[in-house]
Amino acid sequence: MAFKLKSSLREPMSEINVTPFVDVMLVLLIIFMVTAPLLTVGVQVDLPESSADSLPEEQEPLTLTINSKGEIFVQESKVEYDSVIAKILAVSKNRTDTRIYVRGDKTINYGRVLEVMGMLSGSGFTKVALISEPYKER
Repeated sequence: MAFKLKSSLREPMSEINVTPFVDVMLVLLIIFMVTAPLLTVGVQVDLPESSADSLPEEQEPLTLTINSKGEIFVQESKVEYDSVIAKILAVSKNRTDTRIYVRGDKTINYGRVLEVMGMLSGSGFTKVALISEPYKER
């Protein structure tokens, strides 16, 4: 009697089990989704936190710009130094919890930018941030 073993007749399995591969890729995707926002480049300076309600998402923050000549703009309109707070209060509807982004030209005196930020902070605005360009290697 001749026995033929079934295992010797089997051909090697040539299918790849992709389940572990998919599991590893999903874990890597989650890790990258969590760490990607932490890798953004820029300098953000926020004043102390407040317990005020956050702004609705449909409202965009106010932008205060100081150009190279020292002129101050609130959003797109030019404003004199003495009327900056009045203009910002009017635009923000007297809400001191409005987020304000300060953009200063890199050629302007840093003291001028700090002076304007101090004026905003002294007027009760609690969410003031600096805007900068990302560092570019040359």
